[in-house]
Amino acid sequence: MYLYGASGHAKVIIDILESMGVNIAGLIDDNKEVKQLLEYPVEHNFHGQEPLIVSIGSNRIRKIVAERINGVYGQAISPHAVVSSRSKIGEGTVVMQGAIVQSDSIIGKHCIINTGASVDHECRLDDYVHVSPHATLCGNVTIGEGSWIGAGTTIIQGITIGRWCVIGAGSVVTHDVPDGYLAVGNRCKLIKKINQELL
Repeated sequence: MYLYGASGHAKVIIDILESMGVNIAGLIDDNKEVKQLLEYPVEHNFHGQEPLIVSIGSNRIRKIVAERINGVYGQAISPHAVVSSRSKIGEGTVVMQGAIVQSDSIIGKHCIINTGASVDHECRLDDYVHVSPHATLCGNVTIGEGSWIGAGTTIIQGITIGRWCVIGAGSVVTHDVPDGYLAVGNRCKLIKKINQELL
């Protein structure tokens, strides 16, 4: 497996792949100053290395890189996560240590289900979503493409979060959030429109 992106996010994915027994062939990063991450060499040119995971935390940049490469993608699902056999996980997606993905949930491509996050039954996450550490999605939650759910957020059952939203850390979401909004608080309130160029 190759990783595209050599920063802190890649370090966690390396830990997961090692615990899965997956061989890490190397990393690729556009920053020519980065020569090595942990004990792995970092290349600076993509020439078809695959399978790979785009190991970049920014949803926007992860999408740009994944669409530019259009390669063969792997997954990194920690053995220390609980993932229902009745769920579906898209290519390029990472499920980190302590995360839970319950029955009949569908996780899109190039998503991040971060440390200790909980995705309950029948949730639907589109591509490039990031569910931050210890966020909780109750049953039947829908998250649109590219949205970022902040650390420690709770989203009650049946809620829909639109595309390219940001939900601030520690928020409690009890109402739907339209596409392209920053929303924050307990209870969560719409703050301003964002990411309109991505909609």
